[in-house]
Amino acid sequence: MNSNQTAARRLQPVIVGGDIGVYALVRSFHETYGVRSIVLAEAETGAVGQSSIIDLRIITVGQHPERLIDALVACAREQQEAAGADQVDLVLLTNSDWYARLLVGARDELENAGYKLPFPSLQTFEEVSDKQQFARIAGEVGMRVPTTQTIDFSPADDAGWQPEAVTLRYPLVCKPAVSSYWQTMSFDGKKKIYFVETAEQLERLWQTLRTGGFRGEFLVQELVPGDDTTQRSVTAYVDGEGRVTMLSGARVLLEDHTPAGMGIPAAMISDRDDELLDQARRFLEHVDYHGFANFDAKIDPRDGSAVFFEVNPRIGRNNYYVSAGGTSPAAAVVRDVIAGESPQSPDVVSQRVLYTTVPTGLLLKYLTGAQSEEVRRLLRTKQVVEPLKYPRVERSLRRGLYLMLASANQRRKYRKYYPETTETGF
Repeated sequence: MNSNQTAARRLQPVIVGGDIGVYALVRSFHETYGVRSIVLAEAETGAVGQSSIIDLRIITVGQHPERLIDALVACAREQQEAAGADQVDLVLLTNSDWYARLLVGARDELENAGYKLPFPSLQTFEEVSDKQQFARIAGEVGMRVPTTQTIDFSPADDAGWQPEAVTLRYPLVCKPAVSSYWQTMSFDGKKKIYFVETAEQLERLWQTLRTGGFRGEFLVQELVPGDDTTQRSVTAYVDGEGRVTMLSGARVLLEDHTPAGMGIPAAMISDRDDELLDQARRFLEHVDYHGFANFDAKIDPRDGSAVFFEVNPRIGRNNYYVSAGGTSPAAAVVRDVIAGESPQSPDVVSQRVLYTTVPTGLLLKYLTGAQSEEVRRLLRTKQVVEPLKYPRVERSLRRGLYLMLASANQRRKYRKYYPETTETGF
C-alpha cells in the first residue's frame, strides 16, 4: 500500500495546541500530503490563526481536562459522519507535555473514538519524561548526563521541613524533574530553568518554590560550560514495531532567553552528527517506545563529548527543522499508523539549512567567526526557512501583520533579556 495515496484519500490530522510547533506539524502534513489539519487550541494564537491550512476549533480546557477529551471524541464523530461510506483515518498529535500526558492517559477512549495515537504507553511516557528516570536509562546505554542532585518538595508543607543541602559546585542549573507537572503551575517567579550562582540565590529559589506550592522533585545540576551554540537537538520517530524510522539533528545558534522560554531554540542549522543520532537511537531501542521523541543535549567544550539533559516524549516546538533538513515528520507517522510500512533504514537529515524564528539580522548580532560566516553563506544561497512563513500558501493580510509584529517583538525581548552573548548562555 502506497502511503501517499492512502494519506491523500482519507488522512485527517487532528493536532492539539496553538504554538509554532503545532503549525510546523500542520505544515508538514500539508507539504507532504496536501491536507488541512484540524487544530484544537485554547486561543486563536498568531501561529495558528488566520491560516488557510488549518480548521481551527477553540476550546476552553482550563482546570477541566475532560473537556479536551470530550471535544476530541465529538470531533472524531463529526469527521466520521461527514465521510459517509468512506473511511477517514484520524491521526492525533500534540507537541505539549501536558496535552500529551492527557492524551496518553485517555488512550482507550480516544482509540475507541477512531484516533491513531503514535505515543508510548503511559508507563513509558511517565518513565522517560521524568528527568531522573531518563538519566538512569541514559546511563544504561552509555549516554553521558550532567551530575545531578534531586530535592524532594513533597514534604514542604511540614513546618520544620528544610531542603537537602546541595553539595555541587556553583554555578548551578535548576529545573523541575517532570515538565508536564510544571506546566500546570502558576506563581510569581516561575521560570523554565533557573541559573543559580550563589547559596543565597539558591535559598531564595527554594523559598519561591515552597511558597508557590511546588510539591514535586526539583533537580540541581552542574553547569556544563558553553553558550547557546553548544546546544544540540535530536528528533526521532519510532514505529509500532519499535524501529527507529526517522532521525534528525540540529546545531543550535541562539535560544529563547525569556523566563518562560529559556532554553528553547530560536535558530538552528539542521546537521547530521551520526554519533549523536546513534546515542538517541540506542536509548529509544532500549525502552518500549512508540512515536516522536525530542532530545536536548549539549557538547561539552572541555572534551567534545555530548551531554544529554532530557527526552520529551512528543515532537518538539521547533520541529520544522526536521522538514527543512529533508525528512518529513508527517510521512513518518503516516507510514507507521496508516500505511503499515516500515522502511529498511531510518530517514536521516540530509540537508544543511538555517531554521530561524528570529530576524536574521538579530541572529547575526549573536554570532561571530565561522558560525557567522556559515549563516551568511546559507542566507546567500537561500537555504533558510522560517516555520510560520509559508510562501504562496498563506495569504492572509492579518497573518502577515502578525508576523511583522512578532518580528519586532523578538528584537524587544532579546534587548531586555539577553542584550549580548555570554559564555554560559545565561
